[in-house]
Parts: sequence; C-alpha cells; structure tokens
Amino acid sequence: MTPTLTGIIGFAVLIVLMFLRMPVGFVMAIVGYLGFGVVVSWSAASNLMIRDFYSTFSSYNLTVIPLFVLMGQIAFHSGISGRLFHAAHKFFGHLPGGLAIATIGACAGFSAVCGSTSATAATMASVALPEMKKYKYDPALATGVVTAGGSLGILIPPSTIFIIYGIMTEQSIGELFMAGVIPGILLSCFFVLSILIWTYFRPEIGPRGPKTTWKEKIKSLSGLIETLILFVLVMGGLFAGFFTPTEAAGVGAFGTIIIALIGRNLTWAGFKNALYDTTRISCMIFVVVAGATVFGHFLAVTRIPGDVGTLVAELQLHPMLVMGIIIIIYLFLGCLMDSLAMIMLTIPIFYPVILSLGFDPIWFGVIIVVVAEMGVITPPVGINAYVVAGVARDVPLHVVFKGSLHMLYAMIALAVLLIIFPQIALFLPQMLR
Repeated sequence: MTPTLTGIIGFAVLIVLMFLRMPVGFVMAIVGYLGFGVVVSWSAASNLMIRDFYSTFSSYNLTVIPLFVLMGQIAFHSGISGRLFHAAHKFFGHLPGGLAIATIGACAGFSAVCGSTSATAATMASVALPEMKKYKYDPALATGVVTAGGSLGILIPPSTIFIIYGIMTEQSIGELFMAGVIPGILLSCFFVLSILIWTYFRPEIGPRGPKTTWKEKIKSLSGLIETLILFVLVMGGLFAGFFTPTEAAGVGAFGTIIIALIGRNLTWAGFKNALYDTTRISCMIFVVVAGATVFGHFLAVTRIPGDVGTLVAELQLHPMLVMGIIIIIYLFLGCLMDSLAMIMLTIPIFYPVILSLGFDPIWFGVIIVVVAEMGVITPPVGINAYVVAGVARDVPLHVVFKGSLHMLYAMIALAVLLIIFPQIALFLPQMLR
C-alpha cells in the first residue's frame, strides 16, 4: 500500500469516526498514530504520539489560549454581557427588530473579551432570548440572531481560531487579531442590515420596544466602559507593541478580574465556575491541537500536502478559481465538523497551496474564520444552533437553523467583499509592519 493511499484511507476513517460523534482530538490522534505506524514504523509512531502530546501541553505559545478563555469566563460570570445588552437595548430597542439589533451589538461587544463562538452564543442566549420572548419576537428571528451573533466570537479579537492558525502557520497573532477588527465590525453591520430588511417585510416578527430618553441612553453607556477598557488595554497594547500576545492575554485576564472585583460583580461561586469552565474548554482545545499535530505528521509522511500542491500547479488554474474551490471545500466541511477541528485538519494541506499561489497568509486566515463562522450556524453540525437550542428549550432545532440561515447572507457578502477587496483585512496589519 502506497503512503498516499494510506493517507486517503486515513482521511476516510477520520470522517466516518467524526460522523459517529467520537471526540475529535482523540480521533485525529488515533488515526494519525495508526497511519504513521503503517507508513513508517510502530516504534516511531509511539515516539511521535508521546512527543506531540508533551510538546503541545508544555508549549509556552499555547498558554495564550487558557488566559484568553479565562478573560471571557470572568467577563461572563461578572455580568458584563448583561450590561452590554442593557446598553444596546436602550439605544436600539425602539426600532423594528430593535432587540435583535441590540443582541448583535452585545454579541460584538462581548466577543471583544471572549474569543469563543459557542461561549458568546450561550451567554447572549441566556441574556437576550428572555427579553425577546417578553416582547413576542418570532422564535426564528430571536434564536437565529443569537446563533449568528455568537459567531462573531471567533472573528472579533481575541479569537482562539486566530491563535491556533497563527501558531500552525507561524504568522503573527497580533497581525491576525488586527486583521479581524474591520471585518468583524463590517459583519456586525451586515447582520443589522439583514435584521432591518427581514423586519421591513415582516414587521410582526420583531415588534418595536418602548422609546427611551437620551438621559437613559447616556446612563446606560456605563455598561460599555468595562468592555472598552479591556479591549483598549489588550488590543491597544498589542497594536503599540507593548505586549506579546501571551502577555496581552495575561494582562486581559488580570484586568478583567480587577474590574470585576472593583465593581463587586464577581462572587466566589462565579470565580470558581469561571476557573472550572476555563480548565474544561482549554483542555478540550489542547487535546484537539495535540491530536491534529499527530495527524498532521501522518499527512506529512503520506506526501498528500505536496501532491495536492503539485496537482494544483499542473492544472494551471487561475489563483482565484483555486481559492474559490478551497472556500467551497471549507463550506462543505463546515457543515460536517467543528470549526477548530476543520482548521486543524485542513491547514497542513491548503496553507502551502495558498502560499504557492501568492495569497497573503494573514488575509487567508480571515477568510478561513469567516467560512468557519458559516459552519457554526449551518446544519447539520452548526454548533451554535445546538448551543442556542439547548438554552431555548421551547424552540425546535429546525426553527433555530431556519433563523440562522437568514443571517447567512451577511457572511457570504463579507466573504465576497474580502475576496474583491483584501485590504479590508490587511489595512490594520500592514500598519503594524
């Protein structure tokens, strides 16, 4: 059996096991170990497994992940998300679909201190859905907006997906964070536009809320101060070169704790829950990274990445056509697997291809995240939809997916704009260089 054929069989087995809902990290590690053993030797495979798991869990670069996760968990348990929604509600609640618009604004703000799509979706679902139910919002609109808005957690920095991509491709995490800012703001605006169009044709699905005075609006802005301080502290420090990404994560986590304590918004039980959730989420990410590292080494010895690159070069297709094919593959995979697993699985194959075609790796990182966002809201494995359905137990899953698909057009519009105008993503990173 040739190494290439072994690699293809390994891929097939991996996809089947993922469909069976086995843990992604362990599946990639086991398939990678068995494949490496077949192609090279079993002793080499055992050494590879031990080395890759040890190097992942002892990696200094990866310490940025639990620190940013802790930052988001402390922000959640100290009530920052609720205050963000309250402020957005005061400004936009009186518009058609105003609570839905407020939810997008709160999701964008919370994403600036969270970095996880499912955490953002779960947090905002618990905060926003009861309010929208109170004002008799259509369940599809209410849950769809929270599902899509939660996806901003991996585009607006700090983002765990950008961190993993940066480590895998040896690109600057600071530049990747900067590259996500403008697209994140644009996507938030596109979401708002989608809501306005949706409620314009069907005003009954998003009734107007009560109007508020300017005094109430200005008073509510106090709920934005904490998020603004943290975002400026972390991203401003990165942008100015004061911090490395790991140092910025530490400063952000410490700053979030201090702000929560000063405001007396963090209980001892909330702090313990934040530590528990941080440990659980971080361990899950580390296992996925370690498993993908083992599988990546297996792919390397099968020569599949090199074969794909050679095939693309021999086809002599236009670079944009190749990029279109890659995006379609990502869209397909995004419907089948978790975004982190998808990126860990495909980067070793597609990254050399996009470099050979002359595309900017920072821009490609943003494209991947935008496509991954589509994956977290589309059936059958749209993780955000399952998270929101778990919070809104009275809303069927198909209704959640129906609502989220209305927001998919905004993501497609952003992806098209990024392809036509790469400077949307590259403007801020180039200022760092």
